[in-house]
Amino acid sequence: MSIRSATIGDWEGISRLLTQLEYPGTAAFIRSRLERMLNDPAETLLVWDEPPAPSGPPPASPGPSTILGFLSLHFIPQIALQGDFARISYFAVDDEARSQGIGRQLEETATRLATERGCVLMEVHCHTRRTRAHEFYARQGWTESPKYLIKKL
Repeated sequence: MSIRSATIGDWEGISRLLTQLEYPGTAAFIRSRLERMLNDPAETLLVWDEPPAPSGPPPASPGPSTILGFLSLHFIPQIALQGDFARISYFAVDDEARSQGIGRQLEETATRLATERGCVLMEVHCHTRRTRAHEFYARQGWTESPKYLIKKL
């Protein structure tokens, strides 16, 4: 188990987790989105990679890993502050793997990367119905900042 940068080959695992987050249908377009994000220096996409469990004699080549978590981090330059912002755009841990420290480690890695990049704060939008996620963020030291406005285009 390890945290690493995502690759285009992780598309199925990330799509599966997005479906758990109630974003169905991403399989139709996620490869092209991932390709764009992976080539954008303002984007970092982390995955929690769980290698397959060994069974029987070692295989000639290792099987595919299982993506049990991912975090999309976007760096946003700021004009009025000395440092930049980092925004977690999407963050998911597999329903069957929650409360095992995967989310905590992904969030801590994202925080470290944002600090190294000179960010002065991080932000995340989390829907009001995701109360367990709110509790997680509070344990990680996040505070609520009211009033989040969106405009659908």
